[in-house]
Amino acid sequence: MEYRIEHDVLGEVKVPVDACWMAQTQRSFENFKIGTEKMPQTLIDAFAYLKMACAIVNAREKKISPLQKEAIVSVCQQILSGSLYDQFPLAVWQTGSGTQTNMNANEVITHIGNLEGGAPLLHPNDTVNCSQSSNDTFPSALHIMASLEVKNRLMPALDGIIEMLKELEAANEGLIKIGRTHLQDATPLYVSDEISGWRSMMEHSRQHLEAALPALHELAIGATAVGTGLNAPKNFGPNVCAILDTMTGIHFKSDPNFFHALTSKDAAVFFSGALKGLAANAMKMANDIRWLSSGPRCGIGEMEIPANEPGSSIMPGKVNPTQCEALTMVAVQVMGNDAAIGFAASQGNFELNVFMPVIAYNLNQSIRLLADALTSFTKNCLAGLKVNHEKTRENLEHSLMLVTCLNPVIGYEKAGKAARYAYENNLSLKEAVLTLGLLEEAQFDELVVPEKMVQPRP
Repeated sequence: MEYRIEHDVLGEVKVPVDACWMAQTQRSFENFKIGTEKMPQTLIDAFAYLKMACAIVNAREKKISPLQKEAIVSVCQQILSGSLYDQFPLAVWQTGSGTQTNMNANEVITHIGNLEGGAPLLHPNDTVNCSQSSNDTFPSALHIMASLEVKNRLMPALDGIIEMLKELEAANEGLIKIGRTHLQDATPLYVSDEISGWRSMMEHSRQHLEAALPALHELAIGATAVGTGLNAPKNFGPNVCAILDTMTGIHFKSDPNFFHALTSKDAAVFFSGALKGLAANAMKMANDIRWLSSGPRCGIGEMEIPANEPGSSIMPGKVNPTQCEALTMVAVQVMGNDAAIGFAASQGNFELNVFMPVIAYNLNQSIRLLADALTSFTKNCLAGLKVNHEKTRENLEHSLMLVTCLNPVIGYEKAGKAARYAYENNLSLKEAVLTLGLLEEAQFDELVVPEKMVQPRP
């Protein structure tokens, strides 16, 4: 491999001749060969937005020239096009401030900007990193990354699944089924009511995410190294946020306390908690559907899931709830990520948190996995989900919990005795009640009507 020589304050470094990074990136690449996890591309995009906005403000403040600004903006736009992702090779497991990823961005922008400009226009520290520190750029990029992913991926996925559940509700309006509590038969309800519970869970999760976004939209940029704003112009943070607002359509603003912004990652924790809540709701919905579709003959069998692929390598004709399983595995991963984010956020020592790369990685993975899994579940499960009317009616009619409607007439103890007698003697509820002489047949037929046990919708 051919090399060129780059240098930093520690001396000279050999860098592959076709690499666009420089000395500090190369040092990190060589010193942290840990795992296979790389900084997310979405974080690199966030850095591109941030570096563009900083360059524009620095040019207005006459801290860099208009030509330097244009060079920085040009390379950042190339990054956002996706053509330079291979120039960001650094591991998640690096310095806890993310300094080396900030310098990776600075160096790539410098190298390409100077090549395209035909002159040494840019310097990674003095020009591209002007008015900034890794300590305020990395947490800012983290928040920008998460905000963009939520806006562009997660919210559309949630909106899609909510709309699909609304369609399922409407399609099954008026159909009554047996309810279940503690995995045991309970009183009846509408199928549409059960589905409405899933829909409402998704809607509530969306509301929780929305409530957590304002804190995520507060950025540390302008704080520089320890929160004092040293070497940054007055109002640098608010001015950068105003440009980011225009670029992204997201209302970013400066954190009202920069000392909080650098050392605390509570916004990430709060938002991760909302993601965990969504994961918990998704887990419950997916589990309900795989229970209700169990069978098809020896399980509950009230729902039928699409046959997307063969379910077994040995049992022909088997259909497994694969989309449910994928969604529940994602939910487990998100819950684990939330624990990691919480532990990492607790490590804000003095003026800086030094667990930021792992927070960024896990937060990005949670958002991306939930968005992808919900979209897949909507398309490949809910869109083809059907209710088995015959099985639903059969289960309803065989339930002993219909006896509940007799409580006001014969009392709780006699109703319980009838249900137990029916179960022990393999009788229908009606047969048990008549055998025990608790009611006449006409009385039973008038009282035990599932449709009367379900409250009409307002």
